[in-house]
Amino acid sequence: MQVASMHFKERASERLNDEVLRANLGKIKGKFVANRKRSLSELDDFEATRDAGRAIRQRALDDLDVWLESFEASATARGAKVLFAQTPAEINKLVLDIAARHGVRKIIKSKSMVSEESALDHAIEGAGLTVVETDLGEYILQINDYEPPSHIIGPALHKTKEEVAELFHRKHGTPKKDVIEDLCLEARGVLREHYLTADMGISGGNFFVAETGSVVLVTNEGNATLTTTLPKVHVAISGIEKIVPTLEDVATLMRLLPRSATGQSISNYVDILTGPRGAGEFHGVDHMYFIVVDSGRSEVLGSEVREALRCIRCGACMNHCPVYQNTGGHSYGWVYPGPIGSILTPMYVGLENALDLPQASTMCNQCGVVCPVRIPLPDLQRKLREREFAE
Repeated sequence: MQVASMHFKERASERLNDEVLRANLGKIKGKFVANRKRSLSELDDFEATRDAGRAIRQRALDDLDVWLESFEASATARGAKVLFAQTPAEINKLVLDIAARHGVRKIIKSKSMVSEESALDHAIEGAGLTVVETDLGEYILQINDYEPPSHIIGPALHKTKEEVAELFHRKHGTPKKDVIEDLCLEARGVLREHYLTADMGISGGNFFVAETGSVVLVTNEGNATLTTTLPKVHVAISGIEKIVPTLEDVATLMRLLPRSATGQSISNYVDILTGPRGAGEFHGVDHMYFIVVDSGRSEVLGSEVREALRCIRCGACMNHCPVYQNTGGHSYGWVYPGPIGSILTPMYVGLENALDLPQASTMCNQCGVVCPVRIPLPDLQRKLREREFAE
């Protein structure tokens, strides 16, 4: 994705005057924020669970090299291949090499933020292959000339029902619909053909489990399940920081992730995928690959803002952030918007290319209060501002 973070002030100013966008952003409070509050009441001791989640994520980061080696050994023992990418360009090269090795012509994808970093879809199409996004939000953006996502868990959250209806009418050549359920059914019908004819599925990874060599995928649409089991090849792509030591750790984090993200007690689908299909197994892929990505993460790990790598990508910080709520995700100009983006983007693309993002804060600490793994986001923003002035 093209980096436009240097234009935050200009882009934010434009979006402050976009009444349709602001109305759409207002729905976040009525949906994600209210649901989060309600779902947290189900936990006997939410604060203790947050402490446990923080400890799990921090333990993984403190000995990340050990857990990465353990993950590689576990995944390899179960028949998967583990590859490492240092740069976005290497992600794309590895994917295209895998596709060529297995004679792939069509690829389906579930949501992967890391693949947004490398503009993977464009690289796939540039190689003459077909790629289809299967997450509904990502699919909407793809057929709208690859419009960038505006939210970590709701990529098309900024769009209205009417905009989507017009887009489907134009791209699918179908009568315009005005009921959300009908639009979802239309997308399902279009995507079903691709599920059945794809040669490769690409997913992200909410967690990579060192103990078992598994990838954990958390979705609400079921698209990830189909993407990772119907084609003959599955490629899971995620950053080095997504390693967690054990499945028990995943269970703890899953008490936090869906509640913090969408306010659900549990997501509709939780897939734990370990290796290719074994003898006598009914479904699964013939070949499974993991691409474990650095792409600036080691530098973050060794920096004064290393705690940002604890992030489990729930989106709670942006759902509660007054800056995001008024300017939207596109203002931030790259893959990761909101408070976490104001830290990760300068670290990944260079502070000189995102000077305004550490300033994109009211310092109200709403983000820090709601973070399920206790990332002190305003403190990290302050540290980046101090670095900027020192440089």
